Amino acid sequence: MRVFLASIPLPGALIVLVGAGDAAAAKARLFDGSGARLQWFAGPEAGTDDAWIPRWPDAEDIAGARLVFIAVADPAQSAALADLARASGAQVNVVDQPGLSDFHTPALIDRGGVVVGIATGGAAPVLAREVRARVEAALPQGLDRLARLAEGLRETVMATLPDFMARRRFWEAAFRGAPRDLALDGRTAEARREMLRLLNRPEREQGVVHLVGAGPGDPELLTLKALRALQDADVVIHDRLAPVAVLDRARRDARRIYVGKRRGEHSVPQEEIAALMVAEAKAGHRVVRLKGGDPFVFGRGGEELEAVRAAGIDVIVVPGITAALGCAAVAGIPLTHRDQAQAVSFVTAETRPGGVGPDWAALAAPNHTLAVYMGVAGATAVQAGLLKAGRAPGTPVAVIENGSRPDQRVVTGRLDGLARLVAREKVVSPALLIVGEVAAWARSQAVAREVAA
Repeated sequence: MRVFLASIPLPGALIVLVGAGDAAAAKARLFDGSGARLQWFAGPEAGTDDAWIPRWPDAEDIAGARLVFIAVADPAQSAALADLARASGAQVNVVDQPGLSDFHTPALIDRGGVVVGIATGGAAPVLAREVRARVEAALPQGLDRLARLAEGLRETVMATLPDFMARRRFWEAAFRGAPRDLALDGRTAEARREMLRLLNRPEREQGVVHLVGAGPGDPELLTLKALRALQDADVVIHDRLAPVAVLDRARRDARRIYVGKRRGEHSVPQEEIAALMVAEAKAGHRVVRLKGGDPFVFGRGGEELEAVRAAGIDVIVVPGITAALGCAAVAGIPLTHRDQAQAVSFVTAETRPGGVGPDWAALAAPNHTLAVYMGVAGATAVQAGLLKAGRAPGTPVAVIENGSRPDQRVVTGRLDGLARLVAREKVVSPALLIVGEVAAWARSQAVAREVAA
C-alpha cells in the first residue's frame, strides 16, 4: 500500500485555505456543513467578499490549523506558504504540486456520517474521479441515516452486549437486514425499533420484502435502488417479464423462484405468491419481489403490498420505469406533445372475468395518447371500442414488442387496421400498443429497423 487514507474529525477543526479562483473554491466546498472552522485567505488582489479574507495569512493565522490548502499560481510563493504552515505543525496540500504536499486530496464520496475516499497518491486524480463515479453509484443516499442511527444506539448496545463478538454479530445483522433497509428508505423510527427488537431478541431476525420494479427489460434502466436490492437479496421471486439480463444483476447465490403468469395460464395463484413472500421473510430472508415495469402499474403490486403488511412484514417499494415510459422512449415516441397530445392514459386491455372494461368513450378524444398494456390478445377489442366511441380511423398506432430489449421490434399502422397489424406481424407479448397522433413519430424508426434487418 503506497497511500494511507486517514480519517480526520472535522467538527471544530481549523482549516486554512490560501488562494483564489476555481481550485480554491472547490476546496472550500469540501468543508460546507462539516463543522470545521474554515479560514479562507484569497490574497490582497481578490477584492472584498464575505467568503474570504483579502490578504495572505501570517504565522498567527495558521497557528493551530489542522490542514492547510494552498491554491496559489506562483510556485515560489506556494513553497513559502507551505513552509510557514509546516512550521505551525499543520499538514499541507498544495494544489497540483504533489512534490510540495504532505497529503493529497482523494476523490471523495460524501454520505454525511459515511465518507469514502479514492486515492492515487496524486498520480492520476482523473482516474480517481472515474473510480469514484462507479463506487458512488453503488452507495445508497441514506447511509448517513444508518450511521447516525448506529451512533445513537452505540452506548445501549455496549451496555446490553458486553461481549465484543456478540456486539459484532448484532451490528452485522443490523447492517445487513431489515433495520438497514428501513433506514435507507428513510423510515428511521421503524429502523430503530427493529434494531432494538433485534438487540433484545437476538435469536433470529425477521426479513423484509422489497417490491422492485424491473423496468421494461433493459438492465441498464434499473434504478440504482433496484440494483442494490437485487445485489443484497437472499431470494428473488420474479415474473416472466423479468428477463435473464435483469435477473443476472442479482446476487449470484440468491435463490430464484419463478411465479410468472400468462393469459389464461396462472402458474402460481396470487394468494400463493403473497404467502410465499411472507414465509420467506419470516424465515429471516431479504426477499425481492421482482416485477416487470413498475410494481404499481398493472402489476398487482398494491395487492401484494397489502398482503405482506397484513402479515406484519416490513415492505419497501422500489419504483421502476413502467413500460409506457420506457418502451415509448426507446421507440422515439413522445407520449405528450404540445401540438399532438395534451393528455396520456395508461389502459389495460385485460380485465378480470366479469369485470368492467375500459370506458372507450372517455378515452377516444383526439390529441390524447393511449398506452395500452396487455393489448396483443385484445387488439380487436381496442380497435372496435375506440372506433365505436368516435376515434378517427386514421389515427396512428404503434406496437412495441419487447421494448428496450435487444430483440425490440416496432411496427406501425392505423387504428382501423390495428388488429390486422398485430396478426400480420405475429406480435407476441410483452408488447405495448400506442394509439394517438404521437405514434406517427415511431414510423421513421420502424423503417430504419426494417432496412437494418
